[in-house]
Amino acid sequence: MSTVVAIDGPAGAGKSTVAKKLAARLGLSYINTGSLYRALALAATEAGLDPSKDLPQDFLAAQHLEFRGETLFLNGKAPGDALRSAECAANASMVSKQPAVREFLLGVQRDAAKDQWIVMEGRDIGTVIFPDARIKFFVTASLEERAKRRLAQQGEIAAGADLNSVMADIRRRDEQDSKRDTAPLRPADDAVMVDTTNLSIEQVVELLARQCREVGVPERQEVR
Repeated sequence: MSTVVAIDGPAGAGKSTVAKKLAARLGLSYINTGSLYRALALAATEAGLDPSKDLPQDFLAAQHLEFRGETLFLNGKAPGDALRSAECAANASMVSKQPAVREFLLGVQRDAAKDQWIVMEGRDIGTVIFPDARIKFFVTASLEERAKRRLAQQGEIAAGADLNSVMADIRRRDEQDSKRDTAPLRPADDAVMVDTTNLSIEQVVELLARQCREVGVPERQEVR
């Protein structure tokens, strides 16, 4: 059984915020796997490639992605806020559909848990990346609530977007993620389902922390 707390869920469900706070509560490292797809999308556009088309194998082979602590480095540099733009998010959505990309990033994600306990969030952590995770959560919320949360995130949406347009975008993303051939978005069979629609962030974090303690996830590890 791997030393991982896996948190999956659709866009806007609050899993990134919850995962980061849960990691801090337990004293574990936090890994956001969505940043990997954004980083590859960023590198592709900077190289003049179309993210909607399959990225060449030689391009993928030339990319070096690693987490140093909780910070992602792309070819020796931390992209930081460049990953948070609406354009990067849209490009990452296209890149993430590509089987070669998901295969390329599999090792990067698994390497992050080799020597430490981690809280890792994404869309296929409990089903593909770490099917043997110590505990798995699937965090979700109503479509409207997810759209409201996305609207509140600076840089995550296109200029002029409103609640209806964001809801439509999320609905399209849900369909795309759940119907893709490679690693579709779905709860693991043994995942703990968590609907955050009517819960505060602290309530969700406390719920997850309690579940983690019950299955023996250690606390206060030195975060690297």
